[in-house]
Amino acid sequence: MNSSSSNFILLLIVAYSRFTTQLPLTIRDFPDLYLMMTVSQLFIYPIKSLGGIELSSAEVLERGFKNDRRWMLVDANNQFMTQRELPAMALLKTAISNDRIIISNNHKPGEHIHIPAVNNSTKMIRVKIWDDECDSLEADANINNWFSFQLNQECKLVYMPDESLRKVDTKYASGEEITSFSDGYPLLLIGQASLDDLNSRLADKLPINRFRPNIVFSGGHAFEEDEMEEFVVNDIHFYGVKLCARCVVTTINQEKAEKNKEPLKTLATYRQHNNKVYFGQNLLHKGTGTIRVNDSIEIIKKKTGFV
Repeated sequence: MNSSSSNFILLLIVAYSRFTTQLPLTIRDFPDLYLMMTVSQLFIYPIKSLGGIELSSAEVLERGFKNDRRWMLVDANNQFMTQRELPAMALLKTAISNDRIIISNNHKPGEHIHIPAVNNSTKMIRVKIWDDECDSLEADANINNWFSFQLNQECKLVYMPDESLRKVDTKYASGEEITSFSDGYPLLLIGQASLDDLNSRLADKLPINRFRPNIVFSGGHAFEEDEMEEFVVNDIHFYGVKLCARCVVTTINQEKAEKNKEPLKTLATYRQHNNKVYFGQNLLHKGTGTIRVNDSIEIIKKKTGFV
């Protein structure tokens, strides 16, 4: 019997007991139900460090979610570009329609371009992302020119083809797992309770887009994701392998491209270890399929949380 069935039976038993005694139900009667965890939000980021897309369901593939960070911008030296150095990238928003990605400038109405979700270019170039070098396909010149104009910097858009296999850090891999142009892992998990806890300490509440997760879940306690070593959603196994060290991207307003000191200033008071600030859990996974908002999360194994 799975955890959802057990909790339902528990609810029926407690409800019947309360009915016969004419006492009201309270959360103390079934605390496990309060801690039930479900998927509450799903996100992809078709082009690395540009605006994301919220989904009602996501297809889980070998590298992570379908259409997640298969595209990336690089500079004249084929070095990857992010909001860390160029906050204006936050103003470029993405949408997907009919297997095409639509990119628009949040501050320039009417400025937009369409690109294919899968690149069919034949121009292969070698690009750098952190310590990795990857084969990628360069987009057409008119696309590169559009991005260069929007960002006021020479750049190229590149796509990771299926043949390009970028492995995750072997220190945390359990096999031959691969990822796309993410910072290092296929997926990022954050609990809504963790964001709520952070916002309770801030003067100005922050949206989840500051942290660019793939999976957000409701239920559980704040920072429960720290302890989630293995869990299952819709028969797909996920493994929490490394807490996510956060950078200055979290301080950039994703609608205005303006920097601030928060949330890193506050997170450093209670989520800092060895000079790094942690928020979220990087995931590996086994299996493919589809996960949806409101899917239940079944914890298989827990580990020691943040210390």
